[in-house]
Amino acid sequence: MTIPAPLLVAVSAAYLLLLFSVAWYGDLRARQGRSLIGNAWVYALSMAVYCTAWTYFGSVGRAASGGIWFLPIYLGPTLAMLLGWLVLRKMIRIVRNYRITSIADFVASRYGKSLRLAGLVTMITVVGIVPYIALQLKAVATGYAVLTGSDGNGIAPAWWQDSALYVALALAGFTMIFGTRHLDSTERHEGMVAAIAFESVVKLLAFLAVGVFVTWVLFDGAGDLFGQAMAIPELAALLRLEQGQPFAAAQWFALTLLAMLSVLFLPRQFQVTVIENVDERHLRRAVWVFPLYLLLINLFVLPIALGGLLLGGTPAEAESFVLSIPLQQGQQLLAIVAFIGGLSAATGMVIVEAIAVSTMVCNDLVMPLLLRLRRFGSRSGGDLSGWLLGIRRAAIALILLLGYGYFRIAGDAYALISIGLISFAAVAQFAPVVLGGMYWKGGTRTGALAGLSTGFAIWVYTLMLPSIAKSGWISADFVTYGPWGIDLLRPEQLLGLSGLDSLTHALFWSLLLNLAVYVWVSLLRPPSAREISQAVLFVDVQAANAAPAPVFWRGQARTSSLQGLLGRFLGSERAERSLLDFARSRGLQRVDELPADARLVQFVETQLAGAIGSASARVMVASVVDEEALDLEDVMRILEESSELRATSVELRAANEQLRSLDRLKDDFMSSVTHELRTPLTSIRAFAELMVDDPAMDSAQRQQFLALIVLEAERLTRLVNQVLDLAKIESGNAEWHNSEVDLRELLEQALQTTAELFREKGAQLELDAPSGLPPVWLDRDRLLQVLMNLLSNAAKFMPASGGRVQLRLRSTSEAAVIEVEDNGPGVPEQEQDLIFERFRQGDGGVRQAQGTGLGLPISRQIIEHFGGTLSMQAGQPGGACFRFTLPWRAATTTGSTISDAGASP
Repeated sequence: MTIPAPLLVAVSAAYLLLLFSVAWYGDLRARQGRSLIGNAWVYALSMAVYCTAWTYFGSVGRAASGGIWFLPIYLGPTLAMLLGWLVLRKMIRIVRNYRITSIADFVASRYGKSLRLAGLVTMITVVGIVPYIALQLKAVATGYAVLTGSDGNGIAPAWWQDSALYVALALAGFTMIFGTRHLDSTERHEGMVAAIAFESVVKLLAFLAVGVFVTWVLFDGAGDLFGQAMAIPELAALLRLEQGQPFAAAQWFALTLLAMLSVLFLPRQFQVTVIENVDERHLRRAVWVFPLYLLLINLFVLPIALGGLLLGGTPAEAESFVLSIPLQQGQQLLAIVAFIGGLSAATGMVIVEAIAVSTMVCNDLVMPLLLRLRRFGSRSGGDLSGWLLGIRRAAIALILLLGYGYFRIAGDAYALISIGLISFAAVAQFAPVVLGGMYWKGGTRTGALAGLSTGFAIWVYTLMLPSIAKSGWISADFVTYGPWGIDLLRPEQLLGLSGLDSLTHALFWSLLLNLAVYVWVSLLRPPSAREISQAVLFVDVQAANAAPAPVFWRGQARTSSLQGLLGRFLGSERAERSLLDFARSRGLQRVDELPADARLVQFVETQLAGAIGSASARVMVASVVDEEALDLEDVMRILEESSELRATSVELRAANEQLRSLDRLKDDFMSSVTHELRTPLTSIRAFAELMVDDPAMDSAQRQQFLALIVLEAERLTRLVNQVLDLAKIESGNAEWHNSEVDLRELLEQALQTTAELFREKGAQLELDAPSGLPPVWLDRDRLLQVLMNLLSNAAKFMPASGGRVQLRLRSTSEAAVIEVEDNGPGVPEQEQDLIFERFRQGDGGVRQAQGTGLGLPISRQIIEHFGGTLSMQAGQPGGACFRFTLPWRAATTTGSTISDAGASP
């Protein structure tokens, strides 16, 4: 049974259009200021671009031949996230602070903004990644052939009839549209990231659907499937680590380490995890969501592999089990869904990889060459931003076509099958120079160049060339006998090291020599001033909202020259806007007011770095300024001065913010007090004026007005007393007379004092308090004040009939808990915090404002002074429940009272 090719093509095209729509919507939301990628879930899901077609199809193939040996490739990233998230956070801070565009730019910027290092990292990336892109195209083409039955004659179609070519072209177009809309590579590709997160969901659901079908439809659950497999010795061996020979711990460790490094240094992972990160706090969710994703997408790898073998498949066919099993069982819809999942896995990797690598090719290979030409040199004029975007788009097309060309040439060669792990080993060579550069200030440019070159050369010699030889492209004699027959130089048993598989062997030698040469050469001579300055910025990087980093520059510059340079690469309008924002951040209103100092030079260079890379930006800025060379003494002096600025700036900022906060509180407080005092004073004056203006007023009415004046005067007195009381508590000048207090006895006293209030309203008053609780050490009168306030508030809002108030005392191991609950109208949820503010009484709620609005704020201050908390929550239906806690405190002094005058709340 097969699927008609036109149907599969139509479904695939529809899916790519859907992907296009998701990306378009993501960009639309970004323009509206409602970012989709500002969500931690989207960030975590975009990291699942790690799971490519090699995961989707290759894991099943690896499990069918090696059993659980597919697991290290996913244990590595899990360990990297759980144990190395601090490394990722530091990377994110470095990238954000210095507008780094790629992993090549990261390495070059750390070691003195070296063009050679940037070019070397880019070359290693291209060599290692282009074949991996070919693998994705091969996966899509193979899946298409399996479903349509077009591979029956074993002859590859002509290139113009090859579906892989059109997939490559479609992905190139998609990547150009959503990956090169802006010149600044540090700007978020929001539509692209949204599409990648969407693809991650699609491939996960598709793979889970196939797994559920195999496990519970074709077999009677996991127990039945594994039981049948255990009954066959060949399949039972797949479930054991040793598989007929001693457990290869070194190989397991090497695969796990390789995957750990890959999830940090693969260009696509660096792009989505570091470059596209919008908030470092999103890592908190990603550290468990991404490992959970890896667990879920690998949950059915073994069941699908074993199920395919039990159904008559062979290990050689296992990579297509995800598609062939549903198809053989007549489940065409499921087979199409599985194909779309594989298409998602392949396209997601290709899109992000193409964006990352094209940025590196443009900034670190093409730009250094163009800057030597008069058309692009420092003395040229005109806007070059269009050229740069064009170069990037051409690089994307070239990378995709190179991947397709490799796919056409390699066919089913050994090199293509194993290229996934070979690519992992290539990018693992970045680990010493990146991690060393982040945590060791002694690393130098020459050390990084020597170490990286050595590691890459060993990788080519011990892994890449042998894989090419085994594919038949070159003679395999040098693998078997060594070059010129020298046994010690055999690439897979270098210097006589045997007993390891080729991947573990290559990884051991390449990383060992890479690290050793990097450290050794770095120690041969001290770092230069420029290398030291960059090392300080990377190793001691601060969070984005911390004090500004020191600026290591000295010389003379002109603002107009720097503005013109920025305009050439960003466009004049954007350059003007960026400089204006920078001027305003320094308290200036116009660009021409900016002093041409070190800060401005650094700002312009950092802005350029986002467009053309840090190394090229360094060259261009140096061409328009008159820079003075710095020595180590200058760097140390700048560091010392920066440290003293930084400390003073932090102190001044904190003090200024505190003063502003106090000033706002003072204004709010005075405004509220003035308003509250005016109300009773206005009433007193009005009634007094009425009596003065009407001497003949009858005695009864005069007596009524006098009574109202007395009431308002009492209200005014209460308000003044409460304002003074609150001010004393908040300032720390209140007197506290602490003693041992029996809480049940105090609650009974509060009920007796307020009993008349409830009797007048016919309300029922209940006490639920156990006896025998230990005493608490606090001010009895202050606590009684809190209880009286809460009980009187409850009395004010009693219903006309059937009123009920409960006063409860509970005990926990840490504190006493007291609750006052009524069945009044309650307080709306949105106002439950509002009522604890000064002069606020829940004006929008059903409780009408009564009293001064200071009772609850004073009560909260008193309870907090005792180390407790006061809060409000919904009580009986329609009612309110005020709850406060009092931590247990053993009495340390006997006697009646202790005066703690002046204690701070």
